[in-house]
Amino acid sequence: MVADERFELGLGTYKNTDPAECAATVEMALDVGYRHVDTAQMYDNEAAVGRGIERAPVDREDVFLATKVHPENLAYEDVLDTTEESLEKLGTDYVDLLYVHWPAKAYDAEETLSALDELHDEGRIEHVGLSNFTPALLDEARDHLDAPVFAHQVEMHPLLQQETLHEYAVEHDHWLVAYSPIARGEVFDVPEIREIADKHGVTPAQVSLAWLVQKENVAAIPKATGAHVRENWEARELELDERDVTTIDGLGGEERLVDPEMAPWN
Repeated sequence: MVADERFELGLGTYKNTDPAECAATVEMALDVGYRHVDTAQMYDNEAAVGRGIERAPVDREDVFLATKVHPENLAYEDVLDTTEESLEKLGTDYVDLLYVHWPAKAYDAEETLSALDELHDEGRIEHVGLSNFTPALLDEARDHLDAPVFAHQVEMHPLLQQETLHEYAVEHDHWLVAYSPIARGEVFDVPEIREIADKHGVTPAQVSLAWLVQKENVAAIPKATGAHVRENWEARELELDERDVTTIDGLGGEERLVDPEMAPWN
């Protein structure tokens, strides 16, 4: 795995579609200390994300910027063309990480991934990522890719712990990036997590984020606006003890919140 201290805790921008709010949130997050910003063609906010990065008091090369190819744009030429459109919207010559958002619709392992390899060879993308893949699809992708898989992004939180995909990430030395890392607020309703939060004088969201980023090869990208941006960032300072971790691990959750019909596990 490529070590990158910018990557461990990032800003998710899903559903942050108001252009002014999105740009302001990205700018604020980078000012607070974030260096990893995650967006997607599907989110319809790449231009706003780009404006936020441009306005922030941080050099572009210090920002780890990730976006994802829409599942309808995964044919070879469409990957190339829409990635160029994304770069134009983001106001950058390259992205640090480009994901296949879902292995669905126009996805074809050979065709799609050869386009990502080409973009990687040209320096338009620094790293290749996959999102919402199963272990079998990860194996297939690795067989087709020349570039290494840098990251695999999936829903992951104390109620959906993704043990198999975490083991896979450690074995194959890539990041496992957790989206919806506070289970869309449901961690606030878990008594064990509330108890740990009270013990440390923090919020259940911060407990969930700390539990994730203390794991080997795991990063998290909570979406947030306003005061929650700083609150999430401060989760990096929380050190859960062994008993805390064991308690959360013991929840053994399998509660999937993101489950579209096109998902490969359906």
